[in-house]
Amino acid sequence: MAVDKTLMKRIVEHVPLGEGFFDEIWDTNGKLRPHYRKLIPLFQEVEVEEFRQWDELAKITFFNQGVTFNVYSDKSKGVERIFPFDLLPRIIPSKEWEIIEKGIIQRNHAINLFLYDLYHDKKIIRDKVVPADLIFSSAFYNREMIGLTPPANVYIHVTGTDIIKHSDGRYYVLEDNLRCPSGVSYVLSNRDIMKKVLHHAFSKYHVKTVTQYPEKLLSTILSVAPKGVDKPNCVVLTPGIYNSAYFEHSFLAQVMGLTLVEGRDLFVDKNFVYMKTIHGPKRVDVIYRRIDDDFLDPLVFRPESVLGIPGIMGAYRAGNVTLINAPGTGVADDKAVYTYVPEIIKYYLDEDPILLNVPTYRCERADELQYVLEHMHELVVKPVDESGGYGVFIGNRKTKAEIEEYKKLILDNPRKYIAQPIMSLSVQSTFIDNDNSYDPRHIDLRAFALMGKDNTYVLEGGLTRVALTKGNLIVNSSQGGGSKDTWVLEHE
Repeated sequence: MAVDKTLMKRIVEHVPLGEGFFDEIWDTNGKLRPHYRKLIPLFQEVEVEEFRQWDELAKITFFNQGVTFNVYSDKSKGVERIFPFDLLPRIIPSKEWEIIEKGIIQRNHAINLFLYDLYHDKKIIRDKVVPADLIFSSAFYNREMIGLTPPANVYIHVTGTDIIKHSDGRYYVLEDNLRCPSGVSYVLSNRDIMKKVLHHAFSKYHVKTVTQYPEKLLSTILSVAPKGVDKPNCVVLTPGIYNSAYFEHSFLAQVMGLTLVEGRDLFVDKNFVYMKTIHGPKRVDVIYRRIDDDFLDPLVFRPESVLGIPGIMGAYRAGNVTLINAPGTGVADDKAVYTYVPEIIKYYLDEDPILLNVPTYRCERADELQYVLEHMHELVVKPVDESGGYGVFIGNRKTKAEIEEYKKLILDNPRKYIAQPIMSLSVQSTFIDNDNSYDPRHIDLRAFALMGKDNTYVLEGGLTRVALTKGNLIVNSSQGGGSKDTWVLEHE
C-alpha cells in the first residue's frame, strides 16, 4: 500500500510559523531537533491506514478505561468526554529536565516555608516583603489554620506546577496549583496507552518511567500520619461521581489500594474521624481530600455543604487526622500572591529562582491597573481565584466591545484580577481529527511533585496539555484541550 504523504506532511516537513513561537520539534532552520531525530522517521514511514488504527486503538483504550472529563464551557454544560490524546509525544532532554526538577523543588520548598510563616510568626509580612493586605484579602487565606502546624510541617503534599516554554527557549512558571491539582491520572493513562500503541518507539529511547507515582504518593501519605499511629488507615475523599475529576479520584484510590469515600461515609466522634463500614466504625488517620476548603466542614465553612464532614476541622486541630493538602494552602496559589514567589524564594532560601515567573501586573495597584486598562488588547487578564482556564481574557482575540465590558469587571474589583503579557507558548505538531492532518498547536506542562516528611519527589514526565483549537492559548481540558505523553530522557 502506498504511503499517503499528505496525512503525515505536517510532521515530516517543517511548517514555518513566523517569529514569536518556539517549535518543540523543528529548529529555526527547519531541521529536526536532536531528540526528535529517531522518532519522526517512525511517523514518516507509517501508512495512513495503520496510523488510523493506532489512533482508534488509543481511543478505544481510553473509553474502556473510563478516562473521561467534563467540559463545562461547552454549550451542552457538563458533557462527559473521552480525554483527547495525541500519539506524537513531547520529548524533554535530560539536561532541560534537570532545570525543571530543581526549580520545582526549590519553589515548593520556599512556598511551604511561606505557608508556615503566614500561619505563625508572619515574619515575611513584618519585614514588608509581601504586603499584609494582599494576604488577608485573599479568598484562600484560612484563619482556621492560624497557629496550627500540620504533621512534619508539610502543607503542600501534592502540587501541580504549570510551566511553559517561551519563544526565548526558556521555561517559565505560569501558575502554581497547591490545593487539589488534577491531571496525574492522565499522565499514567497516557503512558500505558503509548506502550500499547507505540511500543516500538520506546526501543529508540531511554525514557524515564512514571509508573512509580502511585507508590510515591502512598509513601508520602503514610509519612505524614498523626503522631503515634503506626499503621495509618488512609482514604481518598471525593465530592462524588459528578465531579469533573472523579475518574482521577477513583483511579488513584484503586492503584494505591485505598478506600474511596464521600463525606457521607465519614463522621467525627470526640475529635476522631471514623469511616462507616459493614463491620462498624473504623478510624481514619489520613485523608487525601479532593474537595475545596469551603466544603470541607459545614460547622466551620459553608454550612450548606453536604460534601464535607461536620467536625473534621476540630479533629484536624487536635492532631488526630492529617488532611492532604492542608487547608489554607490556596493563599499561596492566589495569582496575585504568585507574583511574589521570586521574593519568597530569596527571603526563605537566599537563592535566586531557578524557574522564572511570567511578568505580572497586579490590578489592585493603581499604577499597574492603569497600564492594564490601557493595554488590554495585548494582555492576558485572569481572575486570581479561578482555575481550569475559567475567566481568562486574551486581549488580542477580543473585540473592542468585549474589552470594554471586561474593563468594568476589573474596575468593580481590582483585587480579583492580574494581567500578563501574551506569552508565546511553544508549539508541537498535533493530530487534528477534523482535518486528518498534523498541525502545530500550543502546549504547556503540568509537572507534579510530592512533599512528605523527609523528601520531595518530582514525577519525571508530567502532563503536556494541548490547545486543540488553532491559535488558542488555553490548554486546560476543562476548556476542550487535549494531552500528549511526556517523555523525559534518561540521557541525551
